[in-house]
Amino acid sequence: MTEKVVIIGSGPAAWTAAIYASRAQLNPLVFQGDPTNNKNKQNGTLPLGQLALTTEVENFPSWPSGDTRAYLKTALKPDDPDFPYWVADDKDQPTHGINGPELMALMRQQAKNFGTRVESKDVVKVDLKNKPFTLTMHDGSTVQTHTLIIATGARANYLGLPSEEKYKNKGVSACAVCDGFLPIFRNKPLAVVGAGDSACEEATYLTKFASKVYMIVRRDQMRASKIMAERAMKHPKIEVKWNRVVDEVLGNEKVVTGLRLKSTKDDSTEELAVGGMFCAIGHTPNVAFLDGQVKTNEAGYITWTTVARTYTSVDGVFAAGDVADDYYRQAVSAAGTGCMAALDAERWLGHHGLV
Repeated sequence: MTEKVVIIGSGPAAWTAAIYASRAQLNPLVFQGDPTNNKNKQNGTLPLGQLALTTEVENFPSWPSGDTRAYLKTALKPDDPDFPYWVADDKDQPTHGINGPELMALMRQQAKNFGTRVESKDVVKVDLKNKPFTLTMHDGSTVQTHTLIIATGARANYLGLPSEEKYKNKGVSACAVCDGFLPIFRNKPLAVVGAGDSACEEATYLTKFASKVYMIVRRDQMRASKIMAERAMKHPKIEVKWNRVVDEVLGNEKVVTGLRLKSTKDDSTEELAVGGMFCAIGHTPNVAFLDGQVKTNEAGYITWTTVARTYTSVDGVFAAGDVADDYYRQAVSAAGTGCMAALDAERWLGHHGLV
């Protein structure tokens, strides 16, 4: 049997696409990834996407302040054999939002409520040169589909330090817009690692909440555009630590308390007291399995070929979420393009007489 639409991914874009495709009676099949694959654990590409690696999400519409646990217990299925998720009473309850894994579990459950089929497999190879398209899984199984929605996201780049991994979600983040507002970071000195436009934007944004912001820059100059660099360096709350790299993230087992910095010019080190570290050294879109069959930009993000559409360079293949968005990278914008991709796929199928 040839599928009408297959969705690869398991973040906000994928589940929103699945919800819309299911309601359009397209019987979508989602490949959410293999939860037992150690490579997925290392890369942050486990089922439920990047939000499954976060704590509080306060900027996704519809979540008011208050205890949402009672609702979550009735909305999520504790006996889901495919990917069980349950809300434990001892989990921290956000005060103005929802935990990232819970939000993603709700999206996934909503898609399944409308009939979305979900498989916990990694798509490792695709043939997009022949129609219908053929997808090959990590276990050797194959699936053919008339349309494909790629929603595999982009993983944040980190430094790769064991201490950094230890304090992820405990003061180490890769998104100031997502996390800077959280109480753990408020009125504390914070550090941003990076020297590009994104690093300058993150540092400037964090000045709204931090008592001081340090920028950790490897060289003696910024890579950012002149206007962005000047804006950051002239800000009274921002101090640049030139010719420095992070040697270790320091903490008290519960939260980040500082950084040990190492000079790039000699062997000297210093300790910097901070309450959090934000990595702004780029993202890597998850497109390796495409083997270059879909056009991407210089940074590797899939290129949308038509304005206000999710069309890619391959007819019948659509892209949604952070895998095609190197600018906004927010849950709500990803969800929006997931909706668009499902509608684009539905109309493509209708135009070709396949629905």
